[in-house]
Amino acid sequence: MEILIVKLSAIGDVVHTLPALNVLNHGFPESKITWLVEEKAYDIIKDHPYLKKVIVSKRKRWLKNLKTPSLWYFTLKEVISFVRELRSQEYDLIIDFQGLLKSGLLIFLSRGKRKAGYDKTRELSHLFLNEKVPAYPKDKHAVERNTNLVKYLGAGVDGRTGFKIFISEENKRNIELLFSANELKTSRPLIVINSQATWPTKLWQPLKVAKLSDRLKENYGAQIIFTGGEGDYFPNKDILSLMKYTAVNCSGKTSLKELAYLLSLSDLMITMDSGPMHIASAMGTPTVAIFGPTAPWRTGPYCNNAIVIRNQLSCSPCFKRICDSRICMEGISVEEVLEAVDKQIRHGDMKC
Repeated sequence: MEILIVKLSAIGDVVHTLPALNVLNHGFPESKITWLVEEKAYDIIKDHPYLKKVIVSKRKRWLKNLKTPSLWYFTLKEVISFVRELRSQEYDLIIDFQGLLKSGLLIFLSRGKRKAGYDKTRELSHLFLNEKVPAYPKDKHAVERNTNLVKYLGAGVDGRTGFKIFISEENKRNIELLFSANELKTSRPLIVINSQATWPTKLWQPLKVAKLSDRLKENYGAQIIFTGGEGDYFPNKDILSLMKYTAVNCSGKTSLKELAYLLSLSDLMITMDSGPMHIASAMGTPTVAIFGPTAPWRTGPYCNNAIVIRNQLSCSPCFKRICDSRICMEGISVEEVLEAVDKQIRHGDMKC
């Protein structure tokens, strides 16, 4: 049985689909599963043993290249090659976990007998399906939404819904080198901070992040590591410049799987609502997550050992990327976060 999973982005969304992959693998043990994903989240599923193949869409790069006429020919060749690869296999089952127009169009281009996904999705992506699963409650967590979909399609759910991010020996060696270069010791408390997010409304004030980091140093003698992508290096550097003490800025220095291994070695992660937060949940890392405009019951840490901090405001969650007041985030104090950190450290033997 040939199965195609369509879950393109973002990092957290792809992580939330890993339990459904686990269910599919056990529900259809003779199946061969292909995953269609975008570049940014590719590393999470690269070399996954449950996957026969991964097809990578470079959609964002292609759209960017359209602004440069000299790149049109090269881009067109890449797009044609991608479509040929997508259509080279006829699938017995194609599953749309994304539920957006971009996934619907790719499902339309692909060849499959059953094209399944949730009915009444955003952007009318359900119009490209020939098998529509009854809509799932919006306020249920994304992991449950995804596993419910594969259950409905016949895979069954027998408790095999855990996350699986497979770490290579090379990933481990690279983190060991990072530890050595920055004189980090596993014998001392290690706290990872993810201060950045794609939405401006999800950000906590840099000065508060800096003050929190200093207090973690003073209270626990913690080693602080700031993580993120290449674009997060300078925002994190600005936060470090506001601190009294030193910290390590690893932004752009780890792959997603290397970040996963780093988190598995860490005592705690403090994070905004972002992809790395979900990687921490997958690796069982105790987490303190700061939420503002989004709903943690939908897309929060799917983990028993996570504390979510948010203001109970009538306007939250609003799901706005831009907001003039940002009161939902700015109203959260350093003391509130420290209180949650203390609870996590005192119960450090708990695992997700």
